[in-house]
Amino acid sequence: MKFSGLQKTSLIDYPNKVASVLYTPECNLRCPFCHNWSIVVDPKPPFLQEIEAIKILESRKKYIDAVVITGGEPTMHQDLPKFIEKLEKKGFQIKLDTNGFYPKILKKCLPFVDYVALDIKTTLDKYSLLGATTTTDFLYTVNILKRGKIPYEFRTTIVPGLITFEDVSQMGELLTGARKLVLQQYVSEDTLDKEYGKVEPYSVEEIKKFAKIFQKFVKNTSLRL
Repeated sequence: MKFSGLQKTSLIDYPNKVASVLYTPECNLRCPFCHNWSIVVDPKPPFLQEIEAIKILESRKKYIDAVVITGGEPTMHQDLPKFIEKLEKKGFQIKLDTNGFYPKILKKCLPFVDYVALDIKTTLDKYSLLGATTTTDFLYTVNILKRGKIPYEFRTTIVPGLITFEDVSQMGELLTGARKLVLQQYVSEDTLDKEYGKVEPYSVEEIKKFAKIFQKFVKNTSLRL
């Protein structure tokens, strides 16, 4: 495994825990609102190698509760399950962020993971706007988490244009039965598509209205603003 970066301390990436965050390069999607686009589109060295990453994490043990692996898209990488297993054996709690398009790799990771965050980006038919040619694997991941025992959250950034009030009922069908849904406000800064930097985010009051509608499908719907 190699990584595009390591954030030594985060108070927001793992619910109720202090974590270090590892960023994997590359992603299969091209979300126009992506803020990590530099490690998605054309990741450049120097990369942090696995051995060095583990050394840094071990040196942080007295300061952190957990490790978050995010991206890019971590589950694109075939070596991810073995890497996570190594972290688990060293006593780290592990959260994995994913877009859900590589369920086979995710399944191999689950025995060693403590928490999963799955991005629900928009309605299924709008995923083509993000570069997806099919959502079959994504749907498989949704069902793996719904039926499994690993704690997880579905999270949705409410991006104007990609998510409207009219879209909620269609998304709700996908979300029904989920344990937890977190809604996030869109931030229009340093986006992959520079036009999205001009998009006015929904107001906090509008996000709250979205939450009330989503609660019809997922009772445990909260805001992360």
